Amino acid sequence: METAMAGRIPISPSHVLNPKPGDKQSFCKGPCNYRSMIVAISTVAPGRGGGLLDRPVVEKIGPGHESEFDLRKSRKIAPPYRVLLHNDNFNKREYVVQVLMKVIPGMTLDNAVNIMQEAHHNGLSVVVVCGQADAEEHCKQLRGNGLLSSIEPASGGC
Repeated sequence: METAMAGRIPISPSHVLNPKPGDKQSFCKGPCNYRSMIVAISTVAPGRGGGLLDRPVVEKIGPGHESEFDLRKSRKIAPPYRVLLHNDNFNKREYVVQVLMKVIPGMTLDNAVNIMQEAHHNGLSVVVVCGQADAEEHCKQLRGNGLLSSIEPASGGC
């Protein structure tokens, strides 16, 4: 690290962060915990110019990866699945709404009613689009409550 001159006081990271006992030019008494203040002092110090900053070091995440974004992008993303609700002649509409609200996290009364109505009129309705594991679990819970349900890959986007 470089040493900057503030007036006639030498400022270096080791000098400011780890002052020696009895040092008259120390900004902190004891170990200094105000590192953000030190940056301001070393860069805005009066006198000829401010302190010099080191060039940032770019660390490679792994071979062939330039950044964390590239690493996340390269991970395989699970394809989305649709949970489908089929119309049946056995369950009452109110019961279907109650089961949807109980089984699907975040399901509101209005959404549950709309899904139930669509399944009743069209014979089929999309309940939720999610990952395969969650879709299988939701389908299993809907079936466990007596509703007809299935899953399918969500082709063509969500």
